[in-house]
Amino acid sequence: MSADWNPDRYERFRNERSQPFFDLLELTRPVPGGRVIDLGCGTGELTRALHERSRAAETLGIDSSPAMLARAAGFAGGGLRFELADIAAFAPAGPFDLVLSNAALQWLPDHERLLARIARWIAPGGQLAFQVPANADHPSHTVAHEVAREEPFATAMSGYVREWPVLPPERYAELLDGLGFERVHVRLQVYAHRLASTGDTVEWVRGTLLTDYERRLGPELYGAYLERYRERLLAELGDGAPYLYTFKRILAAGTRAGT
Repeated sequence: MSADWNPDRYERFRNERSQPFFDLLELTRPVPGGRVIDLGCGTGELTRALHERSRAAETLGIDSSPAMLARAAGFAGGGLRFELADIAAFAPAGPFDLVLSNAALQWLPDHERLLARIARWIAPGGQLAFQVPANADHPSHTVAHEVAREEPFATAMSGYVREWPVLPPERYAELLDGLGFERVHVRLQVYAHRLASTGDTVEWVRGTLLTDYERRLGPELYGAYLERYRERLLAELGDGAPYLYTFKRILAAGTRAGT
């Protein structure tokens, strides 16, 4: 995750963002006395739920955002701790009984190589569970990238447009199977979020995807980008209230072979 994330903005839709986490948690088994890690722990509140539900002796939450971890510090204790770390560079000292990641791996490229690396962190008989957004074809996302290609934004970002590394759900099933995972479960789920208005979709995306463009554009130009994004998105979605924001996500889990 970007170090520029705003915890208050992200948590504006706390209930909607939390439901996929709890659905993912249902795909895991407790690991009493075991070791657990949450990759991209954010504000730590859900990591606390993971720690308690898994009955682990030790749970580590890592995130690359100091702002998120400052909020997470209040949930530490009783075997739960947090650490500033980038998933891409993280190298654990020992294996885990459960590796979980909720809405974080989409920020990292090359998921085939990424999952192979993460699999090596898991003890025989241990579990991997992750959730990634699969909503790249929704106007809330496509319009964001289209505006990034407009001027003056394209020149300011040297032509940068965020690439989407998320794979089809069936490919994740193949990868987990090929990496030696058993009891593989992968599903594409559509979440139906009833927002107050289409304008709230802008606020939703500001808390996630648009942080990448915000960091690259700077305050003044990002303000212009945001207004252009709002204008184009509402023209496509309509300016209505309420608005049903459909959001696709991939939930995947498996158990590493061995005893």
